Amino acid sequence: MTSSNATRAVGRRSAIARVSERVHTEWRKIATAAAAVLAVGMGYHVVFGQNGLTAYQQKRQDSQMLQSQLRSLQHENELLKGHVERLQSDPNAIEHQAREELHYTRPGEVIYTLPATPSTKNTAAEAPAKH
Repeated sequence: MTSSNATRAVGRRSAIARVSERVHTEWRKIATAAAAVLAVGMGYHVVFGQNGLTAYQQKRQDSQMLQSQLRSLQHENELLKGHVERLQSDPNAIEHQAREELHYTRPGEVIYTLPATPSTKNTAAEAPAKH
């Protein structure tokens, strides 16, 4: 080989090496950008996805609300059980319930029934308008 051919061969190799290095650098940039986009997409899915953090927080709030409703209903159920037990065993409780709901009276008693108190909307509508 002559020196000019050798110089051309070295120049081609260095040009190929530069092109190869440039392609490798561009692929690295593309791969880095793709990894970043994938990471952002995964992060968005973790926070806002179907089973993400926002859905978890909402379900946790719902669970707490349902637990408080359950405690309230259990307390009400205990009160009603006590009331049923009194009605089954206590004649005074039975009499009180009958007098209250069925308006039973003892001989010689008089029941006075008062009209319902008028609501504030009705009184305002019935009041004469001032001119």
